[in-house]
Amino acid sequence: MKTLSIIAALSLTACIDVPEPDGKQAFMENCASCHGFDAKGTGEMADILIKMPPDLTTLTQRNGGVFPTVYVMSTIDGYSRKDHFSGAMPEFGAAGLGETVIVEKDGIGTPVPAELLALTEYLEGVQR
Repeated sequence: MKTLSIIAALSLTACIDVPEPDGKQAFMENCASCHGFDAKGTGEMADILIKMPPDLTTLTQRNGGVFPTVYVMSTIDGYSRKDHFSGAMPEFGAAGLGETVIVEKDGIGTPVPAELLALTEYLEGVQR
């Protein structure tokens, strides 16, 4: 009888809807103060930074018409940054970006934090 109770509890747990991360909300909470609500680098903190935040709506344009997904993810995460980045930008991966999801490309699955993926997809959606 105890085994049936455990199975029933596990079945109910599997049915609970876990909300998907909201990329726009993550941007507004973590990025807009520097990059601006419009992602153009005009946030309220931008003027006091040593290096001005870039206009994130032109990432595709600056990358030959292709959105640089891996570059964006590794920059946000903090995994791969070059010297030209401001030290003011936190490494969001150090704090953890939630549960991982598998992103498949060319038949290879890569675990990616769901919030990082949502934020990257949001930025891809605001390209001009």
